[in-house]
Amino acid sequence: MIIDHIDKTISIKIVYFGPALSGKTTSIKTLFSLFGKEEEICSIESTVNRTLFFDYGIVTFQNQEWKIKIHIYTTTGQDFYIITRLITLRAVDGLIFVLDSQKEAYERNIISWKELLSYFSECIEDIPIIIAFNKQDLQEKFNPENFLNDININKYKNIKSRYTSAKLGEGILDCFENALQLILKKYYKNRLVNVLN
Repeated sequence: MIIDHIDKTISIKIVYFGPALSGKTTSIKTLFSLFGKEEEICSIESTVNRTLFFDYGIVTFQNQEWKIKIHIYTTTGQDFYIITRLITLRAVDGLIFVLDSQKEAYERNIISWKELLSYFSECIEDIPIIIAFNKQDLQEKFNPENFLNDININKYKNIKSRYTSAKLGEGILDCFENALQLILKKYYKNRLVNVLN
């Protein structure tokens, strides 16, 4: 979070993270379309429309005095570009972990989660995280409780989960709002955003 007292602007960074083909790019595009800003996303894609580096866009909210600028990124899911993920995650304020709810993708989700943990080591519990069980519109889904148990969800107080279908636009706005709420709650608790009151 960056607080600019001169311009009265608070900048927040949220990153969509998850395995390849889980729906990160579709999620950010759906989110921006809900805000009427679908043309304002910058995407660096390959010739087959796969994310090479990241997708990026800004959503801005303003009250009478302060402006909140939310910088939203996705990481690439392709392992060939794994080096770019850590760069994209720098200075992140909150994460939306987008997983593929199909049974065949279960292990890829676990591997991606473990990768995320490796980047943040002991400080993972300081980062607000929403786990988005994406592709809920499909039939062959695994039980979300199994995944939550496998990652020992009960030891984390900074993680919540939601169901989404990025393709249908379901749950995407809720995930974003929940992530933002967790971030603001964290910083308010630490007396960093009481300037908004």
